[in-house]
Amino acid sequence: MTMHRIDVHHHHFPPDYVEAVRQRFIERASEFSRVLEWTPAAALEAMDGNGIAKAYLSIAAQNVWFGDAKESRRLSRLCNDYATQLSRDHPGRFGVFAALPLPDKEGSLEEIRYAFDVLGADGVGLVTSYDGVYPGDKRFAPVFDELNRRKAVVFVHPTSCAACRNLVPEVTPAMMEYPVDTTRAIGSLLYSGTFARCPDIRFIFCHGGGVLPMLAHRIANQVNVRPQLKPTVPNGVFHELKKLYYEVNNAANPPGFSALRNLVPMSQILFGSDNPYVKPAHTIEGLQSLGLDPRDLLAIERDNALALFQK
Repeated sequence: MTMHRIDVHHHHFPPDYVEAVRQRFIERASEFSRVLEWTPAAALEAMDGNGIAKAYLSIAAQNVWFGDAKESRRLSRLCNDYATQLSRDHPGRFGVFAALPLPDKEGSLEEIRYAFDVLGADGVGLVTSYDGVYPGDKRFAPVFDELNRRKAVVFVHPTSCAACRNLVPEVTPAMMEYPVDTTRAIGSLLYSGTFARCPDIRFIFCHGGGVLPMLAHRIANQVNVRPQLKPTVPNGVFHELKKLYYEVNNAANPPGFSALRNLVPMSQILFGSDNPYVKPAHTIEGLQSLGLDPRDLLAIERDNALALFQK
């Protein structure tokens, strides 16, 4: 098997982190077994069996913020040290998206310094909202300004908005709320002016951008309905949306991929597995079923990521 794929959506679960947040995982029992089954050996087995040469590690939707700044700083450092050691133990196989203790601004700025200057992280990993606060909030501006100064890669993983949990109890949050929260986060960064103010951040959004491709024109029309928003998007809404990167897990199907492809150029689409929650074969087989030109398929699975991380 050719080991060529680069996976930008691959989760890791340091044992001490799992123990610290065990009760939160237990409350979502269907996910807990997958968390417990994760080991570095299992991750490498999944990679080797699916032609994944390198995977960028991030913490999943639970992330490290649970309302206590001191504990979030501890969990961030724990996870970042663990992922970095794993990358050193297996050279070339793992990259690191460092966790930050947002909404703790000062803690996040310190962890950015440590992650990039000491650990040599490849980027940072955030979630789409924190206690109902979205990333465009002015309280987070100093953090994004520092990430912009560093020309950082920022991987944004969805979570579920606290106000929207259990609205449709028959459908799990991951299936319905995660794509919507991704779109809320993009809208927040767009109309707060963060995208325009921080043009050197390279954002990656999961799952094909959630429901954004279907709503992009509707969202863009806000500048006509509310002209006061125009200064936040001086280069236009679609200028900002088209320069973002979109990971294709759960969008590697005809409706999802078609919508995404009609929004962004092929260069902005990246391969992701969502391992261990989703088997890598799910995305691989989905992409193969789309009838893509081999050059486009290789761009998604490898070349676009190579270009992104070489910038």
